Amino acid sequence: MRIAVLGTGEVGRQLAGKLVAVGHQVTMGSRTADNADARKWADETGGAHGTFADAAAGAELVVNATGGLVSLAVLEAAGAANLEGKTIVDVSNALDFSEGFPPRVVTPDGHSIAEQLQKAFPGARVVKTLNTMNNAVMVEPGRVPGHHNVFVSGDDADAKAETAALLRSFGWGPSQIIDLGDLSSARATEALMALWLRLYGVLGPVDFNLSVVTA
Repeated sequence: MRIAVLGTGEVGRQLAGKLVAVGHQVTMGSRTADNADARKWADETGGAHGTFADAAAGAELVVNATGGLVSLAVLEAAGAANLEGKTIVDVSNALDFSEGFPPRVVTPDGHSIAEQLQKAFPGARVVKTLNTMNNAVMVEPGRVPGHHNVFVSGDDADAKAETAALLRSFGWGPSQIIDLGDLSSARATEALMALWLRLYGVLGPVDFNLSVVTA
């Protein structure tokens, strides 16, 4: 597929690199066409780079790997016409670091960033996933031994199926992928970041994830 990854930070670079590795044509989008991090990533991987609008325009699927507090502005810069009808895989978390660490998890109007994006771009199909773990585990779940889970939320069944296929290509097994239902369930997974941050504070910079264990 032709995939746009919006965001040049560690999460964006990690996801974009994995998508290239599993065979997709990836364009990294940033605020400016000459972003140094995006250019370096493209040189190293053979991918392409451009503005948010450039990346989204040519894509069949869009990954939002920006910070949740700026995600709406980023997608506005990408352009509604460039997002129309496309799956937007949203991996963002809205974290406010103004009072230090751990940051405060922001919930816009009691909802989720994913719902905020869906409301702003009704012609797109937003799917929330991968936001409950570090970026290394996102693309290489085998870094954490044993059973652990990734969650998927969205209103469109086809978009969720498309997203689940990407997750499987990253190495996530079908039994690890839990479909939580409609996009309102993203409120729960975005809120999980508060727990993840506390665990990180206790465990330190190690790979870990959450597991749902049933009787």
